[in-house]
Amino acid sequence: MIRGKNVNQALAILRYSNKRAALGIEKCVKSAIANANEAAEKANVSVDPDELWLKAAYIDQGPTKNRRRMRPAPQGRAYKERRHFCHVTILVSSDEKDTAKTDGKSEAKPTISKGAKRGGAAAAPRMKRNAKTEAAATDVSEAPEKTAAKKTGAKKAASKLGSALRRKKKEE
Repeated sequence: MIRGKNVNQALAILRYSNKRAALGIEKCVKSAIANANEAAEKANVSVDPDELWLKAAYIDQGPTKNRRRMRPAPQGRAYKERRHFCHVTILVSSDEKDTAKTDGKSEAKPTISKGAKRGGAAAAPRMKRNAKTEAAATDVSEAPEKTAAKKTGAKKAASKLGSALRRKKKEE
């Protein structure tokens, strides 16, 4: 809701937002602005608080240690209630935003899944396709006798492997 906005815009959004967490996040943003000013003064750098913008804003789950309570339940029982803390992270920057767009369109690369990066089952169809196109490209560029030699070498290696496996089964 407030990521990538100017701090004044973000504070206005949070002040008039109808969310329960808006008040706490507003306090964190004000604290981040004050921390940025303090750090700039210590480093002898001038920073205008109105020129700051929110680079990142996110909330992570915090610990639940020593925050367990018991709630009464029917028939003399008790329900365990775990109260959670949370970590609010707000990064404020005075650097220029990355607004380099061409004609209002951003050129995004297609994302590659984790399975494809690892070479798992998700990448198998792509790998086969890529291997076929590469093989076709190498077949055209190489001489016919070289490709024939490669095929016969592959057949010999496969037959040696098969015979070794058969011998091993007989021994067992």
